[in-house]
Amino acid sequence: MTPTPRSAGVLLHITSLPGPHGVGDLGPAAYHFIDWLASAGQRVWQVLPTTPIGPGNSPYQSVSAFAGSPLMVALEPLVEHGWLEPKALPDGGFDNARVDFERVAPWRLAQLHAAALGFFERATPDERAAYTAWCAAQAEWLDDYTLFMALEAAHGGASWWDWPAPLCTREPQALSAARAEHAAEISLWQFVQWCFDTQWAALKAHANAQGVALMGDLPIFIAQHSADCWARPDLYELDAAFQPTAVAGVPPDAFTAEGQRWGNPLYRWDRMAAEHYAWWAKRVQRALVQADLFRIDHFRGFAAYWEVPASSPTAMVGRWVPGPGQAFFDALAATLGPLPIVAEDLGIITPDVTALRDGCGFPGMRVLQFAFGGDAAHGYLPHSYAANTVAYTGTHDNDTTLGWWHAATPREREFAAAYLDATEQDIHWAFIRAACNSVAQMAIFPMQDVLGLNGAHRMNLPGTGIGNWGWRFDWPMVGAEPARVLGLITAASGRGPFELLRLPNG
Repeated sequence: MTPTPRSAGVLLHITSLPGPHGVGDLGPAAYHFIDWLASAGQRVWQVLPTTPIGPGNSPYQSVSAFAGSPLMVALEPLVEHGWLEPKALPDGGFDNARVDFERVAPWRLAQLHAAALGFFERATPDERAAYTAWCAAQAEWLDDYTLFMALEAAHGGASWWDWPAPLCTREPQALSAARAEHAAEISLWQFVQWCFDTQWAALKAHANAQGVALMGDLPIFIAQHSADCWARPDLYELDAAFQPTAVAGVPPDAFTAEGQRWGNPLYRWDRMAAEHYAWWAKRVQRALVQADLFRIDHFRGFAAYWEVPASSPTAMVGRWVPGPGQAFFDALAATLGPLPIVAEDLGIITPDVTALRDGCGFPGMRVLQFAFGGDAAHGYLPHSYAANTVAYTGTHDNDTTLGWWHAATPREREFAAAYLDATEQDIHWAFIRAACNSVAQMAIFPMQDVLGLNGAHRMNLPGTGIGNWGWRFDWPMVGAEPARVLGLITAASGRGPFELLRLPNG
């Protein structure tokens, strides 16, 4: 499904959901959240990348561009199927306010391992047939990913370029022997991915039935230590030792004096073009199976990207290199049809980026927190928006709106107060109302802003490697008021069911 021409939604990552098992997942709380969104007139649920987390617990540094995060596999269905013993699940004991990744990740993996053993021992013929059929359908990415995970475990977590040469260079005989040697471990990872996909499909069906579209998030780059890079190192700017010659990042700006050195390997776009961007087409096709639309991260990198020498410790040294441009998106559209993409066009945006976005017809993003540093002509002020825009109060990379207010300069606060007729007590609702009342086709608000939370509840601080991605909420924090007020605002602005206004007859 696609959202209505004027719609609103909430940004909340799956891992931030409540639940007793240490991290939000695709279980009961996700269904409850969808019902809550529908009750508040919201038509979009935006999540962050659902791939496995990487260094720093980041969902943007994954070991796979195709796999689902094992942390998100709900454990309750595994008990219901009889694959996991009920006694394996604790009654509380984990932090409800933050994800303790170091403690939660190995515990949940142990539960998934036990469930896999239970499945292979006790699954019904129909369950086995469904699993086998799914593995065959997903083999093109699944076979490399599951072998990669098994080999990573067998080599103590070592990076793939440090594995023995026959495995590092993917000699066919060595890979065949490894598949036989690690068959049990491979089956575990196949089972986990099957569970993720089946649970996600069920959740998406429930969301769509409630009139809620799921909006995914597709990072532009992949991690060097990933199944994707190991499977096709020829598609990346690597030397003979499989080390990047240059890496991705962004140059210094008003927020980061040294820029951001992300460290991802850069694509060999010439080689990808020679294959008609086949890898990307498969990646986007999978994204469209999982979500109704998706945000593509760092859209400007498709026009031109910042190339940082691999030897440079910061992103201060680098150069702009042309990206694949319109030909890339034309090739994807020719293979997949219309692309329901939101372009993350934040940061240093030059005319070529705007031309590419508009040429593709993609809506861009406008973040209200960025609007009050200039004057009334600032392009991020709601009266300046174009209709083909997604208006955000903030994103996962921003402070919460209340946190922004506390950290803003006196001039920014005074400008915002005058523009929005707001005070500290209602600034989050004022931001949400302004985004909703704009002409933007979609308005999105982080859950933290809906709840009016301060900066202690921030999700991510760009340029830092620790302490991010762990925020969670719990239902006692919510109460009845946020859904009621959110419903009123979205209904009055034509983004939700008008009935939510509850106006008297006559």
